[in-house]
Amino acid sequence: MIKESKLLDLDEIERVTLSHYENNAESFWQGTRDHDVSQNITAFLKALPKDKALDILDFGCGPGRDIYTFKSLGHKPVGLDGSERFCQMAEQYSGCAVLHQQFLKLELEENSFDGIFANASMFHIPSNELPRVLEQMHRSLRVGGILFSSNPRGNTEGWQGERYGHYMEIESSQRFLEQSGYKIVNHYYRPEGKPREQQPWLAIVSEAQ
Repeated sequence: MIKESKLLDLDEIERVTLSHYENNAESFWQGTRDHDVSQNITAFLKALPKDKALDILDFGCGPGRDIYTFKSLGHKPVGLDGSERFCQMAEQYSGCAVLHQQFLKLELEENSFDGIFANASMFHIPSNELPRVLEQMHRSLRVGGILFSSNPRGNTEGWQGERYGHYMEIESSQRFLEQSGYKIVNHYYRPEGKPREQQPWLAIVSEAQ
């Protein structure tokens, strides 16, 4: 089967998806600001050094919920989002620097981060672009750096309303990660404590090799 992303213009995919978030920024913030992602933050930080303030990139930071948390824990987070409105909201809420960059047009400095926290964001990257983006993220990580990702599970790719999504299970995710120089050190399903069929989210902790 031909991947839908190959039939569509990549600029159009980003434009329409980002327009959805721009047009729904306030309602998105109200609907997600109280989400409990402490399990994800704990799993991410557990894989990183404990004795220093960490340089963290929140990839797809949205309105700033998680960069605020990382800052409150004594770390040095930087946000990144393709939505200009989200960047403004995140800077105001967290007081942290936020990079306005689209996922398919990243400009990240090499060896800049101890870890990248990509919570509910990377599934918007089309499958044929994912290896390139993962390699760019890899170069921005320091030796032994950690990439955390949490995405909806599945085996489909395409439009869901006004958002483009690429949904994978652990096997496909592992192939993409290993091909781009990462080793999975932990993975789990969310919400915690539910039967697998009631856990739509896959979380993965990977180390840059």
